[in-house]
Amino acid sequence: MATRVVVTGGAGFIGRAVVGELLRRGYIVSVVDDLSKEGAAPPVGAHFERIDLTDPERTRVAFTGHDVCINLAAKIGGIAYFHKFPADILAENDRIYAATFRAAAGLRFRRIVFVSSSMVFEKATSFPSHERDVWEIAPPLTAYGFSKLAGEYYCRAFHDQFGLPYTIIRPFNAYGPEELPGDEVGLAHVIPDLIKKALDLGDSDEPLELLGNGEQTRCFTHVRDIARGIVAAMESEAAVNEDFNLSTGEETRIIELARLIHDLCRPDVPFSVRHVEPLQHDIQRRVPAVGKAREKLGWQAQIALRDGLAEVIAAYRMRR
Repeated sequence: MATRVVVTGGAGFIGRAVVGELLRRGYIVSVVDDLSKEGAAPPVGAHFERIDLTDPERTRVAFTGHDVCINLAAKIGGIAYFHKFPADILAENDRIYAATFRAAAGLRFRRIVFVSSSMVFEKATSFPSHERDVWEIAPPLTAYGFSKLAGEYYCRAFHDQFGLPYTIIRPFNAYGPEELPGDEVGLAHVIPDLIKKALDLGDSDEPLELLGNGEQTRCFTHVRDIARGIVAAMESEAAVNEDFNLSTGEETRIIELARLIHDLCRPDVPFSVRHVEPLQHDIQRRVPAVGKAREKLGWQAQIALRDGLAEVIAAYRMRR
């Protein structure tokens, strides 16, 4: 009998990519989501239930009859979102995790795959950051980073007390054609924000606005690569009770990203930027070690940043 997978947050940006990958591999998929995130939409081909995942009883009923949970449900956004809604992030994510883990443990799921975040490495000082480093560094200052670290503790606590097998996944700076820009700078992630700015400027000679000095670095990873990695981890016995960074590992300065986006959106306009004050807790460097996923899962990112950006920009142009 085919494995039945329930994906919480499966109507979101990463969730839809994961659901698509699961369906391509022949899994029976259910999506549980409250559709609270702008742009959320039930994926085609999966059973869908719109419920509030902070409700333990409704979560348990929705989980009944499944074998595995991939947990993506969380309050999430860009750095401005972290500043605007820290209490909501902490309180709501904790309630989501409690209901999700209790349902999975009570129904004796084969495994829960918890999709954490690179933000657990917010205070990292040595690079690249290995999976084991999360125990050596100070906890995150942002509510979102702290809530994701708490989710990782849920994994280990429910395994220790109830024997629930887990896998922890930490995606690094996911991007893709279905992620929408925010109404305010920083509410969404940097790639949709910069693409929106560049397309809005059109052929004018106005500079592209950039938060900070542009020397911040990230490792941008296409959402389809991340979805492949999440499903590969779910399928692998080598991933039981393990944690994995999923990333290209290719470090890109934000100023370089801005130039790439500018050149793809406004090729006939000279590149220039206007630097504005960065938001608090804007991490200067984030670079993961990626060898563990390659060695244990046989996974590595395949989509080059320029190719992925071209795809995203084409999708944005079609929606405008």
